[in-house]
Amino acid sequence: MTINRAVATLIDAPRGLAGVVVTETEVGDVRGREGFYHYRQYSAVDLARTRSFEDVWHLLVHGRLPDARRSAAFTAETAAQRRLPDDVRAALPAVAEAGRGSGPLAGLRTALSLLGATQGFRPVYDIDADRRRADTVAACAAVPTLLTALYRLGRGLDPVEPREDLSYAANYLYMLTGSEPDPLRARAVEQYLISTIDHGFNASTFTARVIASTGADVAACLTGAVGALSGPLHGGAPSRALDTLDAIGTPGRIDPWIRERVLAGDRIMGFGHAVYRTEDPRSRMLREIALGFGGPRVDFAVEVERRVEAILAELKPGRELHTNVEFYAGVVMELCGLPREMFTPTFAAARVVGWSANILEQAADSKIIRPVARYVGPQPPVAVPAAG
Repeated sequence: MTINRAVATLIDAPRGLAGVVVTETEVGDVRGREGFYHYRQYSAVDLARTRSFEDVWHLLVHGRLPDARRSAAFTAETAAQRRLPDDVRAALPAVAEAGRGSGPLAGLRTALSLLGATQGFRPVYDIDADRRRADTVAACAAVPTLLTALYRLGRGLDPVEPREDLSYAANYLYMLTGSEPDPLRARAVEQYLISTIDHGFNASTFTARVIASTGADVAACLTGAVGALSGPLHGGAPSRALDTLDAIGTPGRIDPWIRERVLAGDRIMGFGHAVYRTEDPRSRMLREIALGFGGPRVDFAVEVERRVEAILAELKPGRELHTNVEFYAGVVMELCGLPREMFTPTFAAARVVGWSANILEQAADSKIIRPVARYVGPQPPVAVPAAG
């Protein structure tokens, strides 16, 4: 009798799976050496400069940019789903109170799970492509409402009900502040949101796809992605970049502050990226937006950027280190009136669309993501000691 044995070939991978190709995607790509990234076949920065958030959302979910008629229809479809189910609305005060010290992003994990349960989200393995798309749209439309409600409840304020006559970005600002948003600031926030919808197989996107590969429901996939995003090494840097500007304080302190940090080997928040070896194209666009507003804060940020690069060139020759998206994202969001504790949640309000596109793509493949680990502990067999 012949016995067939499956032999697993172990392939050593670099720490963090850096550079390892794990699947194929049509959602988008990041070309780090070129300083370029795209959503499907379009430059992401060009999309941010020329299209609405809803149009790019349509592109990610449906695979094509909409014409005027489809754009209007999709905008109306998504706006109609911003209002939360009664059961979710009723539970938010308790969620906000329980997570008072953690902030809206932590509350979003609980709220998304509850939304999925009340909306009857089923495992993506058990539903067709249209139902999966519908579930992602419902979840994405609700995320800004959940985040702003949790933020306001945490500050002792009543949530602001969403408006269907405002764009995704303008409605987000309206629900956050309770005031009619300034069009220039709403457009600046919209451009930031578009620029951060997707960015390759980052930790949160990969997490969403791993969960989707198990066949779990959309809410479970998004909840896992939010958990990954909450880590300070992933989504928590925009406010920390502003903290850097605050710590420096004045132009006269720029050089000594930077030199001290560089020589100590400390990380300067808002600089450097795991993929880009050139200037981050998102930072370039956001710098342009910031310069459009102008003012002392912007001038100071530009000077800090210039001196960091100059000092690094002097002290660390040959090392390419430029501003990443977080540096000017923090400046722009501050100019647009967003509180710092909402910087990363605002990032999540954009990235949820990219996560959803990746979930939909992964759900079409029934193969579960199941890598292996190389065991390096004590070798068995070791006798089990007697109890007691």
